Amino acid sequence: MKLDLLRWTRFALRNTLRNRRRSLATVLLGGLGAAAILVGGGFALFTYESLQQAAARDTGHLILARAEQFDREEDTPMQYGLGDFAGLKQRLLADPDVRYVLPRIAFTGLVSNGDKSAVMIGSGIDPQAEFTVRGPFLKLKAGKLLDEDSAKGPDILLGEELARSLHAQPGSALTLLASTTAGALNAIDVRVAGVVSSGVPDIDRRLVLSDLHTAQQLLVTDKVSRVGIYLRRLELTDTARARIASEFGGYSLRSWEQEAVFYKAVRGLYDRIFGGMGIVIGLIVVAVVTGAMAMAMVERTREIGTLRALGTSPGQLVKSFAIEGAALGAAGGLLGAVIALAVSVGLDFAGLQMPPPPGRSVGYPLHVTFSPELALATLAAVSLLALLAAALVARRSVRKPIVEALGHV
Repeated sequence: MKLDLLRWTRFALRNTLRNRRRSLATVLLGGLGAAAILVGGGFALFTYESLQQAAARDTGHLILARAEQFDREEDTPMQYGLGDFAGLKQRLLADPDVRYVLPRIAFTGLVSNGDKSAVMIGSGIDPQAEFTVRGPFLKLKAGKLLDEDSAKGPDILLGEELARSLHAQPGSALTLLASTTAGALNAIDVRVAGVVSSGVPDIDRRLVLSDLHTAQQLLVTDKVSRVGIYLRRLELTDTARARIASEFGGYSLRSWEQEAVFYKAVRGLYDRIFGGMGIVIGLIVVAVVTGAMAMAMVERTREIGTLRALGTSPGQLVKSFAIEGAALGAAGGLLGAVIALAVSVGLDFAGLQMPPPPGRSVGYPLHVTFSPELALATLAAVSLLALLAAALVARRSVRKPIVEALGHV
């Protein structure tokens, strides 16, 4: 059986070389189709990876809070806040996969320069660690980071657009006004230490960052809203979540993906776009192979009749043509993988930038991730489609009566 298959495979591969120009054209078109699938899929993978990193760095790989903090609206600030953050941090850092444990205090209110007031969306943070984990997703545009030991009073960081609106710059004096946990209004004077940008103008238009003590002083509380847990690697999220959730039974634990609304929306959109593109390109590959094999059938009709007269069964001929089509498809798939790898490496060295996407103020590097798994899947899919297309065309041709086939001109 194996010898028979090897003999037919060798016969089919030799047939692909009989009309080299047509075979080369088929392989080139198949290769371009496979390359388009891999480059498009690689761009989508790079986008997914970037958005995953952005979402995880923003909230933490895991978010620990009370269940009501996720599911209900607070009547007063910090109604569902967490007490004893120091104790929680110590217990969480005992986990071998946990790298950072960062507190977050969410507050809203007004920020004023004396002449003009603006709505703010503030966050009390651990300043140094926050910039470490945010990396390129939170940039200092002017001034310096928060200094908790400053003797000049509480400092804040302003979003770039909010600073422009208030005509504020590093060193400017502002006033924060917000509701306390008891529902009363409280105001504190602060100094602008620096101006930052998240890359999203809508966020920068309201963004105020303060150290933890300043936020707690403004809200008159010793609680934090939630705790961001940063792991050593993104891939550890599911296992660490199961382990930490069992230890912290009285709290609610969510993953970054559950909070990443933008990531899920973009992924759903890209899956549809690139999935549809893959289907269209697959159909083009099938059409190319079908056309090439149909031309080969016509040219070799008398040969098919001769083989049938010598006792070759239609099934054996269909098998030969199917192998021939699969070989052309596999060659095209391999060529496409080589082209996609070259594009991926070339873009790394070219350093091209994409324009800012909708809703953002900064662009991002144009990169295509080369995925061996996607390349193997594409190679298998292109080969299978070419095999089926060739078998379908051959199935009809080999059933022609022997006398009619031998008389074909």
